[in-house]
Amino acid sequence: MRIATAKESYQLDEALFDSATQRTWAVLLGVALVLYPFLASDYWLYLACLVSIHVASATGLNILTGYTGLVSLGQAAFMGLGAYTVAVLEHYFGTMFLFNLLAGGVVAMLGGIVVGIPSLRVKGLYLAIVTIAASFLAHFLFVNSGFTGGTGGMTVPPAQVFGLALDTSFRIYWLIVPVTVLMVLGAANLFRTRIGRAFIAIRDRDISAEVLGIPLLRYKLLSFGLSSFYAGVAGGLWAYFFRVVTPESFPLIMSIFFLAAIIVGGMGSILGGILGAIFMTMVPEVLRIMVGWLPIEGDTLQYVAPVRTIVFGLLIVGFLIFEPHGLAEVWRRVRRFFHLWPFRN
Repeated sequence: MRIATAKESYQLDEALFDSATQRTWAVLLGVALVLYPFLASDYWLYLACLVSIHVASATGLNILTGYTGLVSLGQAAFMGLGAYTVAVLEHYFGTMFLFNLLAGGVVAMLGGIVVGIPSLRVKGLYLAIVTIAASFLAHFLFVNSGFTGGTGGMTVPPAQVFGLALDTSFRIYWLIVPVTVLMVLGAANLFRTRIGRAFIAIRDRDISAEVLGIPLLRYKLLSFGLSSFYAGVAGGLWAYFFRVVTPESFPLIMSIFFLAAIIVGGMGSILGGILGAIFMTMVPEVLRIMVGWLPIEGDTLQYVAPVRTIVFGLLIVGFLIFEPHGLAEVWRRVRRFFHLWPFRN
C-alpha cells in the first residue's frame, strides 16, 4: 500500500509533475502525439488540428474567466485579430510564420488590454456586454478596413519551413500541435508564479486582494492581455489551417462556444480547458457520424440531422446540472478511485 509523504520543499510542492507516475503518463502522451499523424487518416488529422486550436484558445479564456473571474464573450474577436494579422503579414510582406504568429498574438493582446480597461469599474454581466461590443467593433473593422479584403476576406498562403509548404493536415499538424502544447505548459506554469496567484486572489475576492497590495487594474489588464495573446496565436494557427480568413469566420457564437467549453470542462483548471475543448469539438462530430449510420436517407435525413444539435445542448445542460465542476472533476474522481483501489471501501 502506498504511503503518503509530505513534500520536502516548496519547489516539490509546486512541481508541475509531482510523481513518477505523472511524469510517465506525460512521456506516453508525448509519444502518442508524435505517432498519431503516422497512424491517423486525413479526417482524424483534421480533427486533431482543430481540437488543438480550440484547446489553445480555451486555455487563454480559462486564464481570464476561470482563474481571474472576468467574464468575456470576445474571444472570437481576438482570434480574428490574430488571424487577420497573420493574413496581412503573409499577403503583403511574406514574413516568417513564427514571427507572424507572435505578431498576431501581440496585436490581439493590445486589443485585449484596451477592452480590459473598463474591468476595474464593471464586472460580471456588464463586463460581458463590453466584450460583446468589442466583438461587433472588431467585425466592423474586418469588413471596412481597406487592407483586410472586406466581406470577401483574404486567402492565406501556407506556412513554410525551409521551403516546404505546410499545406496538408499531416504537415500543419507539426506546427499546430507543438505550439498548442507549449501554450498549455506555459499556462500551467503561470499559476505556479506570483502573477498566477494574484489572478486567483482577484477571482476569489478582489477587494481583499487589493487590501493585500495587489494592484487590481494592472493584473486585470495583464490577464486580459495574456488571454487575448492566446486567442491571437490560436487565430493565427486557424488562418494557416483553413487558409482563408473572412469577417464571418469569427462570429459571436464562437465566443459562446469557448465559454461553454471551459464551463463544461471545469473553470479554473488547465485540464478543464483541454477536456472542455475536446468535448465541444468532438461530440458534434461523433453525433454526426452516428446519424450517418442510421438507415435513413433523402428528405427524412434533413429532419433527423438537427437532432444532433438538440442532443449536444442536452449534454451541456446535463453537465451543468449534475456535474457543475466539469469534466476535470470527473477525471479527478476517476484518479482517486484507482489511487485507492483495491483498498477502497
